[in-house]
Amino acid sequence: MQFRTLVAGVLVTLGVASPAFADYPERPIKLVIGYTPGGAADKLARPLAEEMQKGLGQNFVFEYKPGGGATIALDYLARQPADGYTLHLTDSGPMTIVPHIRKLGYDPLADFTPLGMVGGGGVVIVVPAKSPATDVASLIALAKKDPAAWSYGTSGVGGVGHLAGEQFKKAAGLDITHIPYKGGAPAMVEVLGGHVPFLFSSLGAAAQHIQAGTVRALAVSSANRSSMFPEVPTIAESGFPGFDATIWFGVVAPKGLPADVQKRLTTEMAKAMQSKELQQTIKFQAYEPMIFTPEQTGQRIKDDYAAWGVTVKEAGISQK
Repeated sequence: MQFRTLVAGVLVTLGVASPAFADYPERPIKLVIGYTPGGAADKLARPLAEEMQKGLGQNFVFEYKPGGGATIALDYLARQPADGYTLHLTDSGPMTIVPHIRKLGYDPLADFTPLGMVGGGGVVIVVPAKSPATDVASLIALAKKDPAAWSYGTSGVGGVGHLAGEQFKKAAGLDITHIPYKGGAPAMVEVLGGHVPFLFSSLGAAAQHIQAGTVRALAVSSANRSSMFPEVPTIAESGFPGFDATIWFGVVAPKGLPADVQKRLTTEMAKAMQSKELQQTIKFQAYEPMIFTPEQTGQRIKDDYAAWGVTVKEAGISQK
């Protein structure tokens, strides 16, 4: 479905503003970010907020609560008033993966009001430029030939890269070790140095290295190719039909948000996503623009929560 058609459909579904929420908002809206300033979430949240405040008539103020893989921010949000003045740009990790790995202070399916999606995309398999693996098939053949010499790296335990790697191992019949690093940058240093054979990396972290030719991109984990690297095939196209492991960013509020306030916010989100500048900003971060109704957003959270739960259990992933 074309993006323009999808946005139009969402706006029709949401309707237009009505007098029921004409007074909202009457003061600035706080947007909580679960990571440090300058990261991917921040770079998506700021242009979104700039577009939304045009229609809302109030500014957004940012509050950063990093830590715990962004679970600290969600725990904070769950305890805030459901009045539309505290929102959160979250992602699929703390909403649909981490709750299966360790006990948290919130229920991702019950403690929040979904508002909409912003952007999403897959992770990418990269190898050092001098690697003998030139595509997914050759990587699998090499790893099966000498599994003791092969491992894969990620930015850490429980991220989309880790779970995509475990799904890939199962689908390809590989018996190789996962090596988690403390972030995407340290992981990339290791693959650049040839210390780890291949990496499941975010596209944003890998982009400059792919463009410079210091690493080779073999495939992306999303169902569709990345608009930033359209020449890179998907894992699904590389012999594994149906493979789809995607990270997404979306906006949520505390549970119990009044329907009229929710409608105002989601209407303005849908309008904001029509901005060409915002769409280009999202693509520049190596994600694809997304726009879902609250119902579609809630269903996506439920579906991913269930699917990632199976992967976590089958792979025996835990985080002490």
